[in-house]
Amino acid sequence: MSDLATEIHQAVPAAELIDGKAFAAQLRGEVAEGAAGFSRDTGRQPGLAVVLVGNDPASQVYVRTKMRQAAEVGIASFPHLLDANTGEAELLALIDSLNHDDSVDGILVQLPLPAGISEAAVIEAIAPAKDVDGFHPYNVGRLSAGQPVMVPCTPLGCLLLLQDRLGDLSGLKAVVVGRSNIVGKPMAQLLLNANCTVTTVHSRSRNMAEECRQADILVVAVGRPGLVGVEHIKPGATVLDVGINRVEDEQGQSRLVGDVDFAAASRVAGALTPVPGGIGPMTVACLLRNTLTAARQRTR
Repeated sequence: MSDLATEIHQAVPAAELIDGKAFAAQLRGEVAEGAAGFSRDTGRQPGLAVVLVGNDPASQVYVRTKMRQAAEVGIASFPHLLDANTGEAELLALIDSLNHDDSVDGILVQLPLPAGISEAAVIEAIAPAKDVDGFHPYNVGRLSAGQPVMVPCTPLGCLLLLQDRLGDLSGLKAVVVGRSNIVGKPMAQLLLNANCTVTTVHSRSRNMAEECRQADILVVAVGRPGLVGVEHIKPGATVLDVGINRVEDEQGQSRLVGDVDFAAASRVAGALTPVPGGIGPMTVACLLRNTLTAARQRTR
């Protein structure tokens, strides 16, 4: 029997399921309590402006979900639904007005944006104090420096789940698969700030499986269904699957899957997030938490 086969044979038969949906519900409850206290103290609700340009179906679903959950926790949402033909100058003017609106504590511009609008210019136009996505270069720099900052929602959700399951992360080996500005890079920085030993694996990396199999913590955020299989996972590792991919089965039925081969990983990992129901709910919950944080900071 090979070393890999022996390790798999000795692994825990079924990974613990990390229930992001339940954790997110708990987090929203905490935000609701905080928002109620903020409203009592200030006479107003925390406010979140959500800007959507165009009619991308997935983006429309995300925006509706964010606004619905904001209302449920006592955060006022201000939707700005713009036509797909909206120009960059018009969008930047709207952001400038929201920056100066005292009822707005957080500004979220739903990505991706239509062709012809610079995402970088739009992100940089948002006031850093209202950047609840954590994408502004100022916030990126503070995160890199290990300073208090608005953290991107998906990586923050991952970190909270890891700390809930593992406690102190100091000294653990973490591998992040993917280097996007939205998930991969900030995730690696958060783990480094939590005193992990961190490796980032990407499309140009060599020996990807070997690198991944060193990880006590494996975070996968690439957007390729089934990219990570049993050969990538150290027995007992905690695996967070950030990928959300829509695929069709042999019967032509559409379903959502992650970047991790869930069935295979379940036989080796110590704990694993499902798709859906893992990281996705945490992203929205952390957006609401960031909005409350921004509101509190602006009223100090």
